[in-house]
Amino acid sequence: MHPKETKYIFVSGGVLSGLGKGVTAASIGYLLQARGYSVTPVKCENYLNLDSGLINPIEHGDPYLCDDGTEADMDMGTYEKFLGKNVYRHNFITMGQIYSSVIARERNFEYKGEDVEAIPHITDEILKRIDEAAKKDKAEIVVIELGGTAGEYQNMLYYEASRILKTVRKAPVVHVHVSYLPTPQHLGEPKTKPVQLSVKFLLSMGIQPDFIVCRAEKPIDLRRRERLAMFCNVSPENVINNPDESTPYAVPQTFEEQGFAQMILKLFNLPDRTADMTKWNSFLTQVKDSRKKEVEVAIVGKYFGTGDYELRDSYAALMDALDHAGWHEGVHVKTRWVNSQRIEKGESVDKLLSGVAGVIVPIGWGARGVEGMLAAIRYARENKIPYLGLCYGMQLAVVEYARNVLGLDAANTTECDEATKYPVIHMNKLQEANKARRAYGGTMRLGRWECKVKEGSLADKSYTAYGGYSDPAKRLVWERHRHRYEFNDDYTKQLEDKGLIFSGRSTVENLAEIIELPRSVHPFFMGTQYHPEYRSQPLVPHPIFINYIKACIAHG
Repeated sequence: MHPKETKYIFVSGGVLSGLGKGVTAASIGYLLQARGYSVTPVKCENYLNLDSGLINPIEHGDPYLCDDGTEADMDMGTYEKFLGKNVYRHNFITMGQIYSSVIARERNFEYKGEDVEAIPHITDEILKRIDEAAKKDKAEIVVIELGGTAGEYQNMLYYEASRILKTVRKAPVVHVHVSYLPTPQHLGEPKTKPVQLSVKFLLSMGIQPDFIVCRAEKPIDLRRRERLAMFCNVSPENVINNPDESTPYAVPQTFEEQGFAQMILKLFNLPDRTADMTKWNSFLTQVKDSRKKEVEVAIVGKYFGTGDYELRDSYAALMDALDHAGWHEGVHVKTRWVNSQRIEKGESVDKLLSGVAGVIVPIGWGARGVEGMLAAIRYARENKIPYLGLCYGMQLAVVEYARNVLGLDAANTTECDEATKYPVIHMNKLQEANKARRAYGGTMRLGRWECKVKEGSLADKSYTAYGGYSDPAKRLVWERHRHRYEFNDDYTKQLEDKGLIFSGRSTVENLAEIIELPRSVHPFFMGTQYHPEYRSQPLVPHPIFINYIKACIAHG
């Protein structure tokens, strides 16, 4: 049974995916947390993968990496950014995890000979995990985001679990349904029928939503609210506006203006409290003011395309980190997306990167597009354009330097060429064993690892100026990792003799974590084996990104 003190808010979606359920769930959590309530989020994903680690980023967006090594849906990053705290494995559920646990339990005869069925065994496992998250995080209120949209067969058991929790177990449950009102250009008015149909799916599963959150280009009017109230069986005041905003971080403010949190608390018979939104509101003012100036940064990668369209979600955490740092420095960061394969096909790197204030090579896998990335790195280094390499971008910066400065023309990473004469990037022994037994999921160097930063380095100055050290006196920092290949220390001395600085090393295995060039040679040239983008938050941007954007502004 559920803990008596725990309250549950289920957030479902209708009409289309990518609508903003995660932002809605995070905003609700923020508003309740701002009132002094302890809140924890849970994301329920439909897919049968055990986590997001092996999913193509074009398929499902950038997997988000947590401190404990969990490779999760990028909405987990949204929760961390809005709530200002870490989330973990227990905050992330996939249907693959649920089925795997139930089948393992059945094989162990833990069901004592029962015939194992979707209801109640799968739904019981879902509710068990939700309650475990509440218990581990000592949460009074759990905000559960249901992946996908209402009416999909893949997520019906999540909906069944929420229904059972409320009607059978008599737990305090509020259901928030986020749905879309399109405004066809030839009609010029928002249409409510898609929302009515998605609510009909909910009603067919025995779920009456308490609130309807209306996603639309503009705020909906009273007429639309009244029609939704009539056909969806909710009060007009429980139809909440959620129009397009210049930034998703404005959504809590939009909800607060409508008394959304107060209405939820009233349904739970919980007292309302004054929300402390001082820092958040000041931050939004900062965002607004930053629109007056602009700096353009090129992202040279290969996970942009889906059919004839390009995606921001493939590098979602990076884009967020750039926004956070830009707002901190009072500028809007404009991104120029450069598919590295275009360079390989003969397009001029000078033309593709002309006029940019900075270059970033982000996370990546495999040989496709690598030569184009190397050309972009060389261009940034030789033309003294601020450069930041993240994970693969750090490794390729080493390859480029080894080839074009050290003179090892055939230098490479064994990820791209296993027989390379100069393997400046290679796979460590533990990862070689994992690869040999085809253990790919969850076997990389994942999660939070400690790094010792070199005194006086560019990285040290970044962390010292803008925070981030866990122990400033010892120059220790915890950062998140997601990689299988490492720098090959056999080449350390040769590269150092040619001016490359290894300014950060792991405290556990003495692995290279940060490389950079001295300021006397380049205004900002740095690569990190770890992923600073996963630790960036709107109110606390990552120090490396702040210093990078400062360099981009100075470069112009």
